[in-house]
Amino acid sequence: MASKGAEFSEEPTFLILGLGNPGSEYASTRHNFGFLVMDRLAREERLSFARGPGPCRSGLVAIGGARGILAKPTTYMNRSGEAAKALHAAAPRLPLDRWLVVADDLDLPLGKLRIRAGGGPGGHNGLRSLIGALGTNEFARLRLGIGRPPGSDPEDVVDWVLEPFTSDEAPLVPEVVGHAVEAVRTFVAHGTEVAMNRTNAISLPKPPAP
Repeated sequence: MASKGAEFSEEPTFLILGLGNPGSEYASTRHNFGFLVMDRLAREERLSFARGPGPCRSGLVAIGGARGILAKPTTYMNRSGEAAKALHAAAPRLPLDRWLVVADDLDLPLGKLRIRAGGGPGGHNGLRSLIGALGTNEFARLRLGIGRPPGSDPEDVVDWVLEPFTSDEAPLVPEVVGHAVEAVRTFVAHGTEVAMNRTNAISLPKPPAP
């Protein structure tokens, strides 16, 4: 585990950073897809997140024999870069191509997952904050589709990402999270390119409304 201002006690070989908003009122919202993946991984690996470094909760975990970091910012989404900066300072020898950031994506439908090796924020405030704090966009990201609301009013989008999944969408969420966890494991074991090839072809059909 790591504390504020300290390096990790072991040299990590990867870092998985899930994005979301803190607080129980946001726990099941679309914007917290990244947190849902981190929480599933933590349960499977029997990891308890500890405070730090900086404004995040993190822990060291072994996945497939590789030792690395799982982390979640404790700031709101648009300040996620503060956690990324603290994590980078705590693991300065870990190259950014061994970082994987997990976040929701408005431009993909629910059920679609996509890994990219880099790129811009795509309108995502959390990714924008990370890029600003790290001074680069050269880190991999796993994007989980949430789709867009009907219409194009920006205020509709803000409300959409901060709302829970609908009753029609909810049955698909655990399945997406399961595939995302497998994508993380593939990234750790085989790197970005293999993870892209295996993950980007996934497109889960939305279950029919009852």
